[in-house]
Amino acid sequence: MKPFSLLIKPASADCNLRCKYCFYIDHLEEGKNAPRMSDEILEILIKSYMSTNQYNNYSFGWQGGEPTLMGLKFFEKVIEFQKKYGPPGAAVSNGLQTNGTLITEEMAKFFGKYKFLLGVSLDGPPYLHDYYRKTIGKTPTHSLVMRGIEILKKHNVEFNILILVNNKTVKKAREIYQYMKSQGFFYHQYIPCVEFDNNNKPHSYSITGKEWGTFLCELFDEWIKEDMYKISIRLFDSILEYLVYGRYNVCFMNNNCCQYFVVEYDGNVYPCDFFVRKDLLLGNLKTGTWDDFLKSPVYLRFGRQKANWNEYCNNCHYINLCHGDCQKFRIGGSNSSRTLSVLCKGWRMFYAHTLTQFKRIAQQIRTERNIKTHIPIKIPKIGRNAPCPCGSGKKYKDCCMK
Repeated sequence: MKPFSLLIKPASADCNLRCKYCFYIDHLEEGKNAPRMSDEILEILIKSYMSTNQYNNYSFGWQGGEPTLMGLKFFEKVIEFQKKYGPPGAAVSNGLQTNGTLITEEMAKFFGKYKFLLGVSLDGPPYLHDYYRKTIGKTPTHSLVMRGIEILKKHNVEFNILILVNNKTVKKAREIYQYMKSQGFFYHQYIPCVEFDNNNKPHSYSITGKEWGTFLCELFDEWIKEDMYKISIRLFDSILEYLVYGRYNVCFMNNNCCQYFVVEYDGNVYPCDFFVRKDLLLGNLKTGTWDDFLKSPVYLRFGRQKANWNEYCNNCHYINLCHGDCQKFRIGGSNSSRTLSVLCKGWRMFYAHTLTQFKRIAQQIRTERNIKTHIPIKIPKIGRNAPCPCGSGKKYKDCCMK
């Protein structure tokens, strides 16, 4: 059996916040007002997953909505079942993505004891974070998040910061990066905000490909100055993981989307967080097995669709670093996987600007660790006066060569 991880939504889309750009909140309107995973479903989930062959490494991701709405007793049950059904010597990892506003002393103490890794959403300093991230009552949340983070620190809970790059933050790469650094946050994940309306047009809070590319270039330029060995940026780590070891550790870089399963509160199973749809329902934990889901024609078709990219991608020098990009950014605007990703221009800008330096860092890592493998990836030689490969229309010397 091919190893896989789980992304579990025990409270479905339910959340104590109403962030304007949230792509999942619509699921709440389709179901219960307060959906909660039962102990029965939780036990079936953990027992069945831990009976599969994952080479003794079992990965649980708890997400939402807001998973801390489940309360401490739910996560105590999680650990109880993991201990009960885990095979001898099993390594179990629990990750939890949270808005950070409901963290209590007791909860943080528990997460610290059982080595949960938390991802806390924080979009920047107060005036940027609070623009979209508000409570149901439309009050700001920055101070609540910072309070939660202080509690996590007190109990030695490991956490990283999740930054959603939207139309209000996309021109603030340096400011956001330096803010996170000044707060002592050294593990960052930057996520592009691209959401489409019912007419397949980007919402006002979405960003363009060019904006994403500019943001990443500015971010890289700040990081490379003096923080290469101090601050972890997930995207940069993933690029180096590929250049050094030839491995992909983020799904959008891979050429197939059969990477993990999403489990909703009621036991329904889906292929991807961005594609929790009726037509992509793989089955339910009460009636199906993981082997059934892995062999599902719907799952396999969805996975293969990743490689059904736009013909432009066939001649792209950076194809091994995105394989057409996440399907969300292709299908979202047109319902066709062969549509060019709306972020394509940005990725080309970014790689044209940074890949030579990433290759230099990768070589340094291989030398330091005595790694003999070499991942061939060609970097096009571009003349100073040639058009910049980022597609800006400018000469290379006046654009990404700088």
